[in-house]
Amino acid sequence: MKENIPKGLSKQEVKKRQEEGKVNYDTSVPTKSIKKILYDNFFTLFNLINLILGVAIFMVGSYKNMLFLGIIILNTAISTIQEIHSKRIVDKLAIMASNKIKVIREGKKQEISIYELVLDDIVELNMGNQIATDSIILEGDLQVNEAFLTGEPDTIYKTKGDTLLSGSYIVSGKGIAKVTSIGEENYTAKISSGAKYIKKINSEIMTSLNKIIKFLSIAIIPIGIALFYTQLQVDEITFQEAVVKSVAGIIGMIPEGLVLLTSTVLAVSVIRLSRQKVLVQELYCIETLARVDTLCLDKTGTLTEGVMEVKDFIPIQQTKSEMRNLLANIAQSSPDENATMEAIRNYFTKIEEEWIPTTKIAFSSQTKWSSISFEGKGTYIVGAPEIIVKKDIEKYAKDYRVLAVAHTKEEIKDNQLPEKIELIGYICLLDKIRKEAKNTLKYFEKQGVDLKIISGDNPLTVSKIGKQVSLKNYDSYIDMSTIEGEEEIQKVATQYTIFGRVSPIQKEQLVKALQKANKTVAMTGDGVNDVLALKTADCSIAMANGSDASKSVSQLILLDSNFASMPKIVLEGRRTINNIQRSATLFLVKTIYSRTISSYVFNFRRGLPICTNSNEFNR
Repeated sequence: MKENIPKGLSKQEVKKRQEEGKVNYDTSVPTKSIKKILYDNFFTLFNLINLILGVAIFMVGSYKNMLFLGIIILNTAISTIQEIHSKRIVDKLAIMASNKIKVIREGKKQEISIYELVLDDIVELNMGNQIATDSIILEGDLQVNEAFLTGEPDTIYKTKGDTLLSGSYIVSGKGIAKVTSIGEENYTAKISSGAKYIKKINSEIMTSLNKIIKFLSIAIIPIGIALFYTQLQVDEITFQEAVVKSVAGIIGMIPEGLVLLTSTVLAVSVIRLSRQKVLVQELYCIETLARVDTLCLDKTGTLTEGVMEVKDFIPIQQTKSEMRNLLANIAQSSPDENATMEAIRNYFTKIEEEWIPTTKIAFSSQTKWSSISFEGKGTYIVGAPEIIVKKDIEKYAKDYRVLAVAHTKEEIKDNQLPEKIELIGYICLLDKIRKEAKNTLKYFEKQGVDLKIISGDNPLTVSKIGKQVSLKNYDSYIDMSTIEGEEEIQKVATQYTIFGRVSPIQKEQLVKALQKANKTVAMTGDGVNDVLALKTADCSIAMANGSDASKSVSQLILLDSNFASMPKIVLEGRRTINNIQRSATLFLVKTIYSRTISSYVFNFRRGLPICTNSNEFNR
């Protein structure tokens, strides 16, 4: 049955789908709610113990001795305010600038919320639009950027009958599409669904503090009862004084100062890092990154800028100037808006002789070539050498991404290349490397951190990038599309440095495999395809220009999307750890000393009370 594109759904059809629950809804990975932040920070075992002791002091009317609760309030306030502040910043960094979309219903165009879309809705798409739901193109030709889904910046040509995935962008063109999935059925929702759980913070400092508090919570009950009984045996001590002195002894056994010191030092680190354009979403992740021994990096956006640049061109049938003029004309006339054509445009800017284009065929991920016919000049083809000329280009492919330029006198029909094609020459391109990438990787290697590059691109291409940034073992790479099963992934995870053709699920599996090998893993990413791995990693770092989902699940966000900030975070984390560890020794000695004295007093029933001044524990 032929789709009536201009008409779209009727009011009755829309209403029916709404009643059936076939309405698009928000499935994004949310940041922690303020209610959850308050609950997690207020309702802790540490706060409970101190609250009970505070109530005991309050009940006997010794209000001046409740000052120790100020430490608890301050400690809770620091972590709560920091988390709420981070949440608000992340919420403002949402990628989707507009939540509106144009639909065609009953033959009329109207603008609605993306969460009002229903199954089978007809939507109008234009350049710059983000695709809200998985759809199928009914009319039009589009250049689509799926970087957030695949991790690669190349745009993909799509036409009638092709599928559009939610989360991708329209780079150029316009068209009409039909909604095929809504809500949890969308591609991005399926990937992100695995990240909707509470992640356990991997912090040795927090773990140690929790163990101490748990041990003390068990020990405090019998010790507290014993101290209270002992105080009652001392002559001239009232019930109220016995309660105050017992609480004073118990407070001495709780490392309250250490907990506050830890929160304060970490909060100071957060302030320092904010000056370096780094947003910290969880206090303890600073410490975790400082302890990392394996860092997993995404190629695009981390090591590279996500754009290509022409390094050289090699004429075969023409002179250098003739080929330069040819490529300048192709660049000017091409309908392609992908990274490769942009690099050619930026390099070949001067046209010596302007040609008149007649027929154009845009680049397609299926054909892997594009072509332009010029009046009186024939047709020129640019694309993958193995497809166009089927010649060995290993000489150039070792260091570059190579495109072949060919010519034919025949007209190209039905996207089928003619048999008679003459090779004109080659274009050598490279991903543009971030200026800071080489020094940053060198820093981590000096620190003994094992580097892994995980990418959806061809492993050979990623290996070339590794070579450019002087990555150790850049030639140790594997194509993950040939690997199946968790057992195989476990074997290759520690064996290779570069992983290409990696799926979102495999990224997560690689991180888990490294963790099983007793590695503390940090992961950087910016796309929806990185979400599962980011959530699984011990420490996750997202870029501010990345997807909303990746920022929501990450503990650190580089607000300037600059990988060069990483060494500063590690240095700050190590300074924080050293400061806390030096101070912790003193607090723990005090805790042990207080417990020993309490035991001594209990064993000598008629001994002196623990302290003669009930205000001592307020220090």
